[in-house]
Amino acid sequence: MRLLLKSAADPDSALDYLERFYRQSHDTFSRLVADDAAVQSLIAVFSHSQFLSEKLLQYPEWLESLLRCGDLYRQLTTEEIETQFMAVPREGLIEPLDLATFRRRQLLRILLRDVRGLASVSETTLELSNLADALLKISYHRVRNELIHRYGRPMFHLVDGTVAECGFAVIALGKLGGHELNYSSDIDLMFLYSANGETDGTNSISNAEFFKRLANAYTELLSTYTSEGFCYRVDLRLRPDGRLGEACLSLDGTKEYYSKRGRDWELQMLIKARVAAGERELGANLLEFVQPLIYTTTLDFSAVEQVWATRLRQSEQLARRRGASGEFDVKLSRGGIRDIEFLVQCLQRLHGGREPWVRHGGTLQALARLLDKDLLSSIEYSRLAMAYQFLRNLEHRLQYWGDSQTHSLPRDSMLLSVYAARMPASQIGGVVSGEGLLRDLNLHLEEVQEIYERVIHAQQPMYYTITAMPVSAEQPEEAPVSNLVRFLDQKAPKLAASINGRQLKRGFRHLDHFLEKVLNQPEWLNALNQDPLLTSYVLDIFESSPYLSEHLIRTPDLLEELFRFGAGLSFRETFSDPVLLRRFYRREMFRIEAESVCLCQPVFHTLDRTSELTEFAIDCAYKSAVQQVMNALPPVSQKYVPRDQMMVIALGRLGMREFDLGSDADLVFVLPDRDAPEVLYWSRVAERLTDIVSAYTGEGTLFAVDTRLRPSGRDGDLVQLESAYLDYFAKHAQAWEGITYMKARGVAGNIESATAFLNRLQDVDWRAYGQSGRSRRELRKMRLRLEKEQSHNSPLKAGPGGYYDIDFALMYLRLKGAGIFFKLLNTPARIDVIEKMGHLDRQDAQFLRDAATFYRAVDHALRLSSGHAEGSLPRSLGQLEILTELVARWVPPHLSDQPLLTEYSQIQHRTREFFNRLFPIG
Repeated sequence: MRLLLKSAADPDSALDYLERFYRQSHDTFSRLVADDAAVQSLIAVFSHSQFLSEKLLQYPEWLESLLRCGDLYRQLTTEEIETQFMAVPREGLIEPLDLATFRRRQLLRILLRDVRGLASVSETTLELSNLADALLKISYHRVRNELIHRYGRPMFHLVDGTVAECGFAVIALGKLGGHELNYSSDIDLMFLYSANGETDGTNSISNAEFFKRLANAYTELLSTYTSEGFCYRVDLRLRPDGRLGEACLSLDGTKEYYSKRGRDWELQMLIKARVAAGERELGANLLEFVQPLIYTTTLDFSAVEQVWATRLRQSEQLARRRGASGEFDVKLSRGGIRDIEFLVQCLQRLHGGREPWVRHGGTLQALARLLDKDLLSSIEYSRLAMAYQFLRNLEHRLQYWGDSQTHSLPRDSMLLSVYAARMPASQIGGVVSGEGLLRDLNLHLEEVQEIYERVIHAQQPMYYTITAMPVSAEQPEEAPVSNLVRFLDQKAPKLAASINGRQLKRGFRHLDHFLEKVLNQPEWLNALNQDPLLTSYVLDIFESSPYLSEHLIRTPDLLEELFRFGAGLSFRETFSDPVLLRRFYRREMFRIEAESVCLCQPVFHTLDRTSELTEFAIDCAYKSAVQQVMNALPPVSQKYVPRDQMMVIALGRLGMREFDLGSDADLVFVLPDRDAPEVLYWSRVAERLTDIVSAYTGEGTLFAVDTRLRPSGRDGDLVQLESAYLDYFAKHAQAWEGITYMKARGVAGNIESATAFLNRLQDVDWRAYGQSGRSRRELRKMRLRLEKEQSHNSPLKAGPGGYYDIDFALMYLRLKGAGIFFKLLNTPARIDVIEKMGHLDRQDAQFLRDAATFYRAVDHALRLSSGHAEGSLPRSLGQLEILTELVARWVPPHLSDQPLLTEYSQIQHRTREFFNRLFPIG
């Protein structure tokens, strides 16, 4: 306990509450301190939240019950929370005290998941929103039933003359609407009913009066102050006409308001709107109606200008308040939470008309979708996402100490140090101190302000400096000599001559930005002037890869990597510092991808090297995670020494050593049965490993991690025992799951044990599916299902004759002969082994090698253009030209001797013909 107290965020507060707890509940205290998990939870609450510490002293059974039921280690849905509330014994109607007490009990669980690192900020805000949704639904049914008992059911006439019961919808807005609720947020609501009419009871009243009373009683039930405080502060000011409007409007009345009188900021507010309680179809009717009103269909910034004026007024009011208090507001200050949310919504409005994919109420999800559509660069996305998570975590820690709706940092330096210690370790750089917290905060705010001013104030698309300009057939792009290149004639004449001699078709705009930076760095300017080979590499990158060009513009020091062409991967023993690991990974990845462009490296050679680099990063993250979790939350047994007991297994593209730029790493975590008592410890290690490699930073992420391929998917435990895997695959797994694990390798932890485990697992799969070939029908069905669901967005992979046809064919043929364990897993190696086993004739094998090489080369070229996966060929002639030139560098001559679209069509047709021969219909 002493070690845990010493490492607590606020040791003095924790010790004070522990002493009080001991005095007030001596027996309960004695039971809890015998359990390490209970002690960790006690200290976490006592050092983070004053108001929940007081509740825990009052209701110590809350923690005991929570530790017994296991809810601390999983995310609860709205339905599960509803079930738990209804299971609490009570007499009579649900009262405000019941709601407020239950909410605080759930807040204890959510806070513990938050501060113990068992939930990310997104998961925390989602659970807070799920809790609110559950209480909104429960309260709605309670109030409606009471009013029906008094007045009868509200009815209205349908178009066909029949009578139906009138519905009521609770529309969540703001943070609750986006599933991003705070610990102490107001809940912004709007109420809606189906149509006018009257109730069918003895004391009949109009529907308008019925729902007005329902809205008032509903709001009162939720916001009445009790001995446990209130459940929620309800804010109805965002409804039509604000304070002057009716508490509840009919569907037709609401539609009329938004179509004729809705102001621009009111429409933007509806981006986050969703149905939280009541009749979903009614609410969905309104939300579908307002979609065309919310989203513009052009890149006109006039909508932004109108809301910008509102934002300026808010800033002026904030400035006046800050002048008196001197406190810093993390929500409303420049570069704060409000600016990020406002920026995201503006981009959604401007582009959501033509790109429905970007329409999402959650800020982080919306950011990811804007990135998907190239409306944000990867760097800008990472900076905004990291800043938003940092600020939301800080906001939470300000609020849950006293259950107060505050967004202001204290001025006291000692308090600042305490808040710094309460922040997640992954979001604080360097020494944990008040000064360090302010330094990190200011860095985030500055980065957000820079992007914000460029998009909103300057009214320029944020991708204007990095998006490749398409070349149209009607107006071919020329390659003018810029003033900057003319200026180079004097300072670096050889460089200027090289640029003029190359006659760039596409890359000169990006090159100008790069040269502006290099002019201020004499060392690099001189190197480019003196080394024609280095210059040729740089010009090749700017001509061929907008993505790599962006990185050279942002970090000219990456030129150093071009000197290291041909060198092996410079792995050190390990990187314990995630920041150093991230920098190393990004530099090495840049070099590998630049070599693939400039040296025309075979595509599978490049994929093998990126896979090797990614495995190294995972191994470093694994070792770092083991040590970090050991220091913070040690194993149950004091004698247990964690090292490499867990097996980290890669599936998918990383499993088959074909990992590429922008790929996700599909990982699963397996533990030997003998280590079962420490499965919770290893679950924390797996969570920390995932966080290290996928956390958003100012330099972006390393790569995303996907753990859904474990048994039972998201519902299965993150870390599972060997016996559980073998049992699942022997009794429950489908054929497609079995073949998925045939593209698997150990990449961290005990790799030798992982190889032996996968060998045993393959034997189970072979016995279940391989001996008689009875998996053929099921695999064909699965492949065609993927084609139906995904071919529209990803024809290169999922369309008829796409890469999935090759992949499913090879896995099926492998399954037929699965008595042999494959150590080489990439596609050419699999084809070689299957051909030697006699399951492929020479002609088919050679075609599959060509087709796989072509598809991987096209995919690789698309990634080098955008930085992420693309599912289809571009339509722009200019982009097709870049693609054709790149693919020709990585495929045999006979695959590039005709137009790329022609080659693609022929390969696609022949691949499907082979697939149909292997998987005949019927």
